[in-house]
Amino acid sequence: MKVSEVAALFGADPRAVLAANALDFAFPGRRQPHPPRVGSRSASPPRCACSDGVRKSVAIRTANGLSAEDPDAPLDAGATLVVPLPCACFNSTDYNLPAVYSPMSCGSGTTVQSIAATHATTVTDISNVNAMGSPIVAPGDILAIPLPACASMFPNSASDYGLLVANGTYALTAGNCVQCSCGPGDLKLYCTPASLTASCSSMQCPNSNLMLGNVTAQSTSGGCNVSSCSYAGLVNGTIATSLSSGLQPTCPGPHQFPPLRATPIAVNQGSYLAPSPAPGAGEAGGDIPGFPGSSNVSPANGPSGSVSQAASVNRPHQIVALILSVALYFQM
Repeated sequence: MKVSEVAALFGADPRAVLAANALDFAFPGRRQPHPPRVGSRSASPPRCACSDGVRKSVAIRTANGLSAEDPDAPLDAGATLVVPLPCACFNSTDYNLPAVYSPMSCGSGTTVQSIAATHATTVTDISNVNAMGSPIVAPGDILAIPLPACASMFPNSASDYGLLVANGTYALTAGNCVQCSCGPGDLKLYCTPASLTASCSSMQCPNSNLMLGNVTAQSTSGGCNVSSCSYAGLVNGTIATSLSSGLQPTCPGPHQFPPLRATPIAVNQGSYLAPSPAPGAGEAGGDIPGFPGSSNVSPANGPSGSVSQAASVNRPHQIVALILSVALYFQM
């Protein structure tokens, strides 16, 4: 299955799939169709709107016009099903820190302890986020996993206002002209030209020779004079940049980018969907496909909001599970 085919299944841009999995779109052979490797798993970014911290969802039956009176009604062979994906919002914070939430389908042998260790979080945090009475999961359970993220500081007028990038990944914005990455050294958003299209507006900082992403440092007796050109959002169709200068105690070293990989790494436990992206300016509100059987719960001592929970769909769920498995097990 090609990246474009997987992206089409989830209504996502193929480049967004690459970004969500920290895959390098610039490695040699990028023009190839990225054929799959059996057993590999990757994330596909769901398109979800956020309204008052709640991700809206619809049931599989509703999304496909299936009869609710007969839950055991057989499905026609070859029929195409719309499979709504789980999404979590929680106001894009985790204990008042920027975060995105990665919906995870628990596999056989998965434990909350192993999930917490893999994602550098805690059992308590996962339990609170998902309103779990006890840290016990069963195969097929859907959990929202909080991931640290880099927050943008774009003005409200920017079309990509509210951009959040999960730690260790990157995102494409400004019509694929700008690539913003997060981590691994810190949680500060760092943006550079993406060079994916020739029709981009100027990325030079005003009153400066610096281009977007450039940093200059000059050591002095009093410290280090540092100037940098940063991305300030896409405003009225134009790439906005911001020049900042100041004296720092020491000169910064070269920026460290998240490690990119040419092919996805197989994951042993569970199935992962992409972190839920922050909504764009025109995405607030509305009924957006989420996951069947939405149950809105405000977890105690956790971030405000809700998370969609999976519900049984009886016989059709076996086919749905197969579709999800095929979609999630692929290789670039």
